[in-house]
Amino acid sequence: MANALTKSFIRLTTKLNPIAVGTKFFPTNSLETEYVELFNYTQTILFEIKKAEITSDTILQNLIRDVGAENLPKDYTFHELKAAENKIEEYALVSNIIMGSDRYFYIELPHPSRLIDIFVKIIQTEKGEIVEKTATELVAKMLSKNDAIRVAIELIGIGLSEGVQVISAVGMTGAASIERAIHYTQSVGSFPGIAFTKLGGEYALVFDSPFLLRESRPVDLENYLFIDLIDSTKFIDKNGRTQLVELMNGIKNFIETECEGELEGYREGGDDFIAKFPSKDLAIRAGLDAAWFALDNGAKIRAGIGRSRREAGERAQMVDDIDAAAPLSLVIFELANGLYAYNIPSEFTRTLINLVENEKPKLIGVFAFVFIFAYLMSIVGLGMFSFIGVILALVYALVA
Repeated sequence: MANALTKSFIRLTTKLNPIAVGTKFFPTNSLETEYVELFNYTQTILFEIKKAEITSDTILQNLIRDVGAENLPKDYTFHELKAAENKIEEYALVSNIIMGSDRYFYIELPHPSRLIDIFVKIIQTEKGEIVEKTATELVAKMLSKNDAIRVAIELIGIGLSEGVQVISAVGMTGAASIERAIHYTQSVGSFPGIAFTKLGGEYALVFDSPFLLRESRPVDLENYLFIDLIDSTKFIDKNGRTQLVELMNGIKNFIETECEGELEGYREGGDDFIAKFPSKDLAIRAGLDAAWFALDNGAKIRAGIGRSRREAGERAQMVDDIDAAAPLSLVIFELANGLYAYNIPSEFTRTLINLVENEKPKLIGVFAFVFIFAYLMSIVGLGMFSFIGVILALVYALVA
C-alpha cells in the first residue's frame, strides 16, 4: 500500500485525495488472484472525490432505498450491533467488486414447522438456491444482499402471522450468515428479525408486531456504465481508425460476455457507449476492465456509473473538470452518499510511484544528481539550463 510520500505526490499531480494504491486484499482463488495482480501491477489508485458520511442514519436511509420502502413494514426497530467506521476500506470494496455482495442468508425457526417448506417455495420463486435444509433451519443463496434482506423480511412476516418467531441473518457465506445470527441473538435476544452488514458495520432490523406485506418484489435499481475514449481524435491520428474499432469492440465484447452487460446505442467506429448491468459491482468491474484494456492499448477512458443513463454520463463528464497535470483515466461511482473513483495511472506515473515506493536509494540519488547538476550549472553561469538535469533524471528513471 502507498506511503505518505506517494500519496503526497499523487495529490500534487491530480488534485485528488488518494485512499489507496493497489490493494491489500488477500486472494484465495484464481479469479481473485487475477484481479489483485491487476490492481497491484497497474498500481490502480482509489480516489475520494466526495467523502461519504457513514452514520447509522445514512446506513438506514441507504437500506430503505436499496430494499424498497414498500418491502418494509411500518413498525420495526433498527439496531446498530457494530458501528461502521466513517471511512471507506479499499479492501472491502475490492472484495465486493470481485466476489459480489453478501448474498447467503440463514433462517432459523424455534421448533419444527410446516413453514419451512413454504419458505423453500418462496425462496425458489425468488430465484434463490437452497443450500441446506433441516426441520428448523435453512441456508439459501440469493442473487444479491438486498434480495436476501427483502426475502428474509417477507418470511419473518409470514412467521409472525403464524405465531412463529423467525430469526435470520445475511453473510458472505452460509457459515458467516449462521455466525451473524448467533451474534444477533446474543446482542438483541430471540426476537424476530434479520442481521446484516453494511460498509463494515453490523446492523439488525427487529420486528415487534405481526405484519404481512401486500407483495414483496425486487426494487428496480438500474446500474448504467457510460464509457468514453479520451482524446479519440489523437488516438486515431496515431493508430488509425481500425485500431479504434478493434479497441472499442474488445471492450464491448468483454462487457457482454463476461460482465452480463447490455449495450445500448453502440455504433461501430464510435468512441463511446452506455451499458446496463444487473448489479453495481458488475458495472464497476466492467469499467475497471475497460480501463485496464484501454491502457494496454495506449488509450485512456472516462467512465461513470449511475442509476440512470444521465447520471452515468454526468459522472463520466466529471473527469473533464478535474484539474490534473494530465488527463486521468477514471471510473467514477457512488458509494454510500459519497463519490469515489478508480484511476488507472499512465506508465510514467507508475514509474514514479514505483521509485517512491520501492526505489528510495535510487530516488535519493536522482534528487542529489539534480541538485548537484543545478549547483554546478549556476557556478559556471549557466543556471538557466538547470532544467536539463531534471530531464536527464526523468529519462534515467524511465529507462531504469
